[in-house]
Amino acid sequence: MTIRAPSPPDTNAVHRRLAPARARLAARDDAIVRSQITIAQIAAPTGEEHERGSWVSRRFRDCGLTDIHTDDAGNVIGRRAGTEDAPPVVICAHLDTVFPRTTDLSVKRDGERLVGPGINDNGRGVAVMLALAAEIDGGRLRTRRPVEFVATTGEEGNGDLRGAKHYFASRGGAAHAAIALDGAGDERIIHRALGSRRFRVVFTGPGGHSWAAFGVVNAVHAAAGAAARLASLRLPHSPRTTLSVGRIGGGLSVNSIPASAWLEIDVRSSSRAQLEELERTIRRVADGAAEEENARRAPGTPALAVRTDAIGSRPCGETPIEHDLVQAAVDATRLVGREPDLALASTDANIPISRGIPAIAIGAGGRGGDAHTHSEWFDNVHGTVGVARALTIVMAAADLVA
Repeated sequence: MTIRAPSPPDTNAVHRRLAPARARLAARDDAIVRSQITIAQIAAPTGEEHERGSWVSRRFRDCGLTDIHTDDAGNVIGRRAGTEDAPPVVICAHLDTVFPRTTDLSVKRDGERLVGPGINDNGRGVAVMLALAAEIDGGRLRTRRPVEFVATTGEEGNGDLRGAKHYFASRGGAAHAAIALDGAGDERIIHRALGSRRFRVVFTGPGGHSWAAFGVVNAVHAAAGAAARLASLRLPHSPRTTLSVGRIGGGLSVNSIPASAWLEIDVRSSSRAQLEELERTIRRVADGAAEEENARRAPGTPALAVRTDAIGSRPCGETPIEHDLVQAAVDATRLVGREPDLALASTDANIPISRGIPAIAIGAGGRGGDAHTHSEWFDNVHGTVGVARALTIVMAAADLVA
């Protein structure tokens, strides 16, 4: 993979002209981190983002954005007008976290680190989106294209990118470009969308007493057999493809033949063809496990039934390296003294990419780790570098007005 070495004049020129704005953002660095802490301490489990969304909506008003509203998916949207009525550049950051509402969200300091659930993913992304919304004020910083700021819902887990899907299927369908801010970092440029499909397989039978009804179909046996067969599948290394049985359960008691059992499966690949092939395989394996269990049942007893439901689908795709948006990100990364890392991942950017809208996802500065755990952390070391990079990318895409 070859990265073009020289920075084009446009990105260089934008970066130079942003020097006063970068200085203002650096002066507000402590305030950005305080905002990040506040965000992380507002509960926002996937599907319950309304409280955090309301807080962001108030901040959008403080920034002077217009057309602020919450759409049918719970996304909070604000707009900064451009000098022309052109398709907008979209900056998005997801509101939701993986943590239940009962989680202690207190953020504590451990040396230079802030530690707390969601402090990095995605407290950092939302805080920097708000900082950019305040700085791109339509006065000192003006763009030819409008800029829309979108705090999205349902990015994590079974949220299945719900907010991004809704926004880019409706209001954002004509966007010029999209930039997702997700967690910390100042080097990665995610321009390839990692696709995923998720399935829930349910086996159901009559159940019964483990001794008296022995011989009737056993739903757990079928589920376990299906899981074992899926685990033994040979998967391609290129394109890299993964399959995991993430959850399994069923049964009533240790001395009962289970009447139902289920398993949930996560499949990921950068190849749509591989995702489709594995979906067909999963359905065949589930049907085969039911047939094998039925073949063992006592004569005259009811058969086991099986149902395979799709419970999630994240599309794959890519914004080509040669595209102006990716090249602007590459150049902006070098202009802040970092070496770009072109990457593949699953983010809100999957959706615009799949719809033909140029999109990338980037970190919002600093360093972070232990995501999706109670010991998640963020270190603001060189945090201003990531903020400066994000500003240059956005302003290059939205066409900074002199």
